[in-house]
Amino acid sequence: MKNELPIYSINKFEIVNNEGDFYSNYLNKHVKSHHFTNFPHKHDFFLVILFTQGRGKHEVDFETFNIEEGYIFVLKPGQMHYWELSDDVDGFVFFHSKEFFDKGFFSLSIQDFHFYHSFQGAPCFKLNKNQLNKVKFSMNELVTEYVKNDFFKWQKIHSLILLVYIEISRVKTSVGTIKNQTYLTKLRTFEDLIEENFKSEKFVKEYAFKLNITEKHLNRVTKSCIGKTSTQLISERIILEAKRMLLYSKLNVTQIGEELGYYDNSYFVRFFKKNVGMTPLTFLGKYKVLN
Repeated sequence: MKNELPIYSINKFEIVNNEGDFYSNYLNKHVKSHHFTNFPHKHDFFLVILFTQGRGKHEVDFETFNIEEGYIFVLKPGQMHYWELSDDVDGFVFFHSKEFFDKGFFSLSIQDFHFYHSFQGAPCFKLNKNQLNKVKFSMNELVTEYVKNDFFKWQKIHSLILLVYIEISRVKTSVGTIKNQTYLTKLRTFEDLIEENFKSEKFVKEYAFKLNITEKHLNRVTKSCIGKTSTQLISERIILEAKRMLLYSKLNVTQIGEELGYYDNSYFVRFFKKNVGMTPLTFLGKYKVLN
């Protein structure tokens, strides 16, 4: 029988001198202290992991990344992930709630960073030597500061987090180079609406109405920013949830389809096959073989 995919909050981890909205640690120590991270799970917080040593693989929402020095991962709340790591793996990790970050700045929000404001953003970045040295220094300072109770502790922690995010932002990405901030803002709002409504609303016209723009303009926004149609974004979010439920819920294919708003099972199977290239049951069997 399949187990439900667990969703962890920060208080699941060994927090220090904190109300439960921030955590930082050396990666090797973190992994050894929290063995449940080796199994698929989700979080309700923002997570950053820097690898400085060791090998392994890290799977994020069904995409597998090989691990090596200089790779940094940024995960948003709700993303499914797990890893298989060598014993000598090391680096740094920190995570925080949205409220923790936002309360540290008056004119800056966590979603102002391109890797957080779009669900299409890559979860993995390769730092060059200069970037790696800067981020290593800041994340080491985070771990050190976290266990102390010096004056202005939390102000310094907020500042160090910001330095890390600035360095990640400077890694070249397709979304990060978009100049039209109006389009990026509209894309962010569109993705927020998809996240809230994908189980009940499947058509572009429904989202265009909520955004008070035409379907044509909404497609122009998504194509300009990330090279995908509005329909693709809606479908990809539905498919992602279907994959998660196939592997980590106790529901069968028919029940999953109904949960996602498809009450004709044959239509749901065709929709899944069109987007994934195989039926739900074939995907389930193949994924279990690969893992």
